Amino acid sequence: MGADLSERLVPDELWELVAPSLPTFAARRQGGGTAPRDERAVFTAVVYVLTSGCAWRHLPPTFGTSSATAHRRFTVWTGVGLWRRLHRAVLDELGARGEVDWTSAIVDAASVRAKRVAV
Repeated sequence: MGADLSERLVPDELWELVAPSLPTFAARRQGGGTAPRDERAVFTAVVYVLTSGCAWRHLPPTFGTSSATAHRRFTVWTGVGLWRRLHRAVLDELGARGEVDWTSAIVDAASVRAKRVAV
């Protein structure tokens, strides 16, 4: 993977917020399996899929991880609430720098007709 693409997708400042939040993966008790992957490379591959709209199965091999590994980690990270914690950490960091303007916001909502329910 090109260093410039990797740095654009996951700059060092973002990685410093992400790394402590990632769950650790222990070696399998029975041994075997593949060697652990570079967490930053896997995270970058996941960010690429999420931001580009690329299908998991079309993840370019230049990311250094398989699409199956990237998807499996995405699923685990979603299950442990990584994205919610990361969103909060980024907002906190930007707020501490004074780079968030809380005086205006955009709200997106949908209106759905309520169904009548017999009580």
